[in-house]
Amino acid sequence: MWKNIFAPKKEISKGLYSSAGLLAFILFVLTWSLLSYSGIVNPLFLPSPGKVINTAISLFSQGDIFKDIGISFTRVALGFLLAAIIGVPLGILMGTLRIMEGFLEPLMGFIRYMPASAFIPLFILWIGLDEGEKMSVIFFGTFFQLTLMVMDVTKNVQNELIEVSYTLGASKAKIFSKVILPASLPGIVDTLRITFGWAWTYLVVAEIVGASSGLGYMIMQSSRFLRSDKIFVGIIIIGLLGLVTDIIFKFIYRASFSWMRKEGV
Repeated sequence: MWKNIFAPKKEISKGLYSSAGLLAFILFVLTWSLLSYSGIVNPLFLPSPGKVINTAISLFSQGDIFKDIGISFTRVALGFLLAAIIGVPLGILMGTLRIMEGFLEPLMGFIRYMPASAFIPLFILWIGLDEGEKMSVIFFGTFFQLTLMVMDVTKNVQNELIEVSYTLGASKAKIFSKVILPASLPGIVDTLRITFGWAWTYLVVAEIVGASSGLGYMIMQSSRFLRSDKIFVGIIIIGLLGLVTDIIFKFIYRASFSWMRKEGV
């Protein structure tokens, strides 16, 4: 078992795999504790783990944090869901039909390099300061990357499968539904898992302007009053929520595509 640890592409036990992940978190907390408790870094800039835990307990005991979590999760989920509903079918079409790829890929490749935060003034002008503006930021930040990644996944479907299907008399509609979609689905689920993580990174950006609730709003308000402990609590909660959704996607992947034996996914 131990000789395979640094061997490329070699499998290791699930226990060793999980232990490695746990060790990374332990080393992170130990480093954080060393820097904060020793005074190497000013507590104003790096609060200690104990201070952050006490602040988290206080926020959860007051109850307002639950509302912020619910609002932020709803914004991220709806913005990402809209991106997925449009982006997945569009990506499949772009990865299957060369005319669609030629028509849309240059434009999407151009737009995806534009920062979502730069469009906030336009979203406010077009949509206003309501929930639609915040979800639009998350949608804009994930849609183009998601679509292009789904396109690449679909393009990697083996041409032999399609040619054999044509030889057996399958129609174009059957090629889509019975060959391309099933062959692409594992990669599409993996793409959704990755891009949903990106959606969380746009949350604070989405809640910078015109928000009165949410985790991003709490983080921005805390920065104004130099409450780095509350900032850390907000960041950690976002990280934990992202981790939970990542685990859910991994569970869906394993349950739906157990035949793939894709280690670590």
